[in-house]
Amino acid sequence: MSDRRERGRETFEKVTGSAGAQMLEALGKASPDMRRFIEEFAFGDILSRPQLGLREREIAAVAALAALGTAERQLKVHINGALNVGCTAEEIIEVILQTVVFAGFPAALNALDAAGEVFNERGNTAGQKLRES
Repeated sequence: MSDRRERGRETFEKVTGSAGAQMLEALGKASPDMRRFIEEFAFGDILSRPQLGLREREIAAVAALAALGTAERQLKVHINGALNVGCTAEEIIEVILQTVVFAGFPAALNALDAAGEVFNERGNTAGQKLRES
């Protein structure tokens, strides 16, 4: 196994935990190449660079995916990842609120909905607060 792939797997596991390993396994069955791209390039080359910590990288990932407005599944993975590497629900909500300025209300509202689902799944009270608002 290449150093890139091993480094990518380690970084992926830190961010996604056991749920990510299951996702990669399923993805590998459907497309071994895509799994390799995610492990080697995304997580092995980019997300494991030392200039930013995983916490900062997950904040950036949540912001970018929220701004796209079309990547709900990936956004949920990275919201979970942000929580796994030390972000609070309140910080994630604040990051999503910042996207209103750059991507508009529809993208931010969709991202808040995705965040609420993740928070609820994890038993975080911030998810209930989002549902009530």
